[in-house]
Parts: sequence; C-alpha cells; structure tokens
Amino acid sequence: MKIATFNINNINRRLPNLLMWLRRAKPDIVALQELKTTDDGFPHAAIEKAGYGAVWRGQKTWNGVAILARNADPVLIRSALPGDASDAEARYIEAAVKGIIVTSLYLPNGNPQPGPKFDYKLDWFKRLRTHAAKFIKQDVPVVLAGDYNVAPTALDIYPTKSWDKDALIQPKSRAAFQALTRQGWTDAIRTLHPSKPMFTFWDYKRNRWPRDAGLRLDHLLLSPALAPRLKKAGVDRLVRGEASASDHAPAWLTLNQARFLTKGQ
Repeated sequence: MKIATFNINNINRRLPNLLMWLRRAKPDIVALQELKTTDDGFPHAAIEKAGYGAVWRGQKTWNGVAILARNADPVLIRSALPGDASDAEARYIEAAVKGIIVTSLYLPNGNPQPGPKFDYKLDWFKRLRTHAAKFIKQDVPVVLAGDYNVAPTALDIYPTKSWDKDALIQPKSRAAFQALTRQGWTDAIRTLHPSKPMFTFWDYKRNRWPRDAGLRLDHLLLSPALAPRLKKAGVDRLVRGEASASDHAPAWLTLNQARFLTKGQ
C-alpha cells in the first residue's frame, strides 16, 4: 500500500499536475493540503475519473484539505481537529481507508513570530498532540499525514541563516513536533533516510528550486500499530520541477500487507 501527502497549492490551478502524478505514481491513498477552493469548487468529477474516491473540506482563498483513495471511497471520520469549536480554518480531515485511519493536516505557518499567528500554531500543535494521544492509547493503525510547517532539525533545511527568524524552524515549533513523535509516532521518511535532507518544499523565491535550497515540511507519521509494516519512503522531487508546479513535492511511503497471526503463532 502506497500512501502520500502532497501540498498541492491550489488544486484547480494544479489539477493537470496532480492528475499526471496520480497516473504515474499510482498512490493508494493521498492526503492533499492547500486546496484553495470552496467545497463546491473541488474538482470531484476529474478526481473520480482518475479512479479516486475523495472526501474534502474546502475553504475560500486559503487552506482546504482532502483525502483521496484509489478504487475506494474514504469514510469520513472528522472534518476538523477537536479542541476548539471556534476554529473555522479548514486544516484537518480524517478518514478510514482500506483498514487504516489517515489524516490530512495543514498545520498553521505561524508567521510572523512572535505574535498571535505563532501562538495559534503552537496551540494547534497542542490540540493535535491531545487528539493523537488517543490513537496511541487505542493502538489503532494510523498515518498522520500532512504539511506540518515545521523543519524538525537542521538536517531538514538547506544551510542558511535567512530563515532564522521564521516560524518553521523556531525552537518552540521543533519542540512541539518532537513532543508529538515522542508519543510513539514513527517519522517514516527520516527513519528510512536518517542522513539525507529529503526536502519536500522549495520556495518560489530566490531561485531556490534550481539551487536545491529546500526544507522538509511534509511528514508521514505512523502509529506503533502500523510502524512495523513500513517498507519504503521517499519524495517525488521531480514533480516540483514541472511546469506550473506546486512549491511542494509529494512525500510517500509504502507499507507491507498486514499479516494476521492465528492463535498459537
């Protein structure tokens, strides 16, 4: 089973890119972020024609998240992150797909920091940890997939000082990510590629894609019930270099098929 996360940065503008990647990569499950469209504007017909069922939560102009499943219909569980009924931003969706639970999350950017936007980022992280802890306690197979807007360590950003004040690499942002993984979540890409940068984002500015001046912001975290099945993980870097590309590239993992033991084994 192949599961991917992809910040598409406007699904209607990048629809040809998305469809071409789906045909080529054939992921079984895809978490999308930054749809930048309303619910009514989501290109459901084109996605369905490509062989994917979908659930989504859109939002005008910004945000928006979706989960796609190849030859299957995701079963929607949640369309918002618990913990703050007043939070109207479309940043979280959760579905059951092919025997596992998958999220698509789009964590707040947090800039400028310090300030209210950074406080919102840290609060959102806290709510995510509270919700994620329930999965660990229940010992269910879960993939927390999405754009976390955090480069967790120095390895996850190209050598530079130009981002030093950015919310993406602040000590509090990194500490929040580490607090999440310490619950027992496995960072799939970093586990299988412990010494490679594995960037997933290259800003449009300052020629950063040609210079490979990237950051690793998009993560796939596996619950303990699922981590033993991790087989491969990577980033489809070349997607970032295509015409009209998103500033992110898809990150992905593959899982071995579940093996159910009979009594006495």
